[in-house]
Amino acid sequence: MKARDVMVSPVITVPETASVGDVAATLLRHCVSAVPVVDGHNRLVGIVSEGDLMHRSEAGTERRRSWWLAGFAGSETLAAEYVKSHALRVGDVMTRKLVTTTPDAPLHEIAALLEKNSIKRVPVVENGELVGIVSRANLVQAVASTRKRLDVPLSDSAIRDKLLAHLKRQAWAHTGMLNVTVADGVVDLWGATESDAERKAIRVAAESAQGVRAVNDNLVTRPMQGWY
Repeated sequence: MKARDVMVSPVITVPETASVGDVAATLLRHCVSAVPVVDGHNRLVGIVSEGDLMHRSEAGTERRRSWWLAGFAGSETLAAEYVKSHALRVGDVMTRKLVTTTPDAPLHEIAALLEKNSIKRVPVVENGELVGIVSRANLVQAVASTRKRLDVPLSDSAIRDKLLAHLKRQAWAHTGMLNVTVADGVVDLWGATESDAERKAIRVAAESAQGVRAVNDNLVTRPMQGWY
């Protein structure tokens, strides 16, 4: 699946001329935690989230530092915090450093972007225009909506061959000490693994393989040097 398959579109946006109060009302009205900020040509210029509105003077939640912590923070940091808590325009509180993606980006790349940048959503841009947004929730929805693949009957030998071929492509699998037998769709795993994590991963690979009805884990775990 790609970004275009799960993204929310059209996107709820606010203009860069919007007031902070208008943005807060938009978040509440649409039950969203962030909105992209666009210019007059629908070009993405920023994003404003609940986090950007957490420390506001109207709510009495602005940051308050003791005099000695304020000294450590420095005047530039204190000035930036003042702007965040007192500015009236969205352009002064929004996040301008943006991470974006394209409609054809695969979901595993989207997940990596969210994790690497510690963000909850990523705008989708095409030809310079905002066309959608993908959030962590959209990825979870993709998992929840995945239909169980059609169970195309496979012979026991085909199941074994496919599983072993899959495991040989995994950097963590030590297939030289592994054997697999299959009878009536039931997989038996035999041999040794280097760690409990490898043993679990092999079992998961077998359970998710096409045509497998059940898995018997007969593996043992022991250090690599103990095999010889």
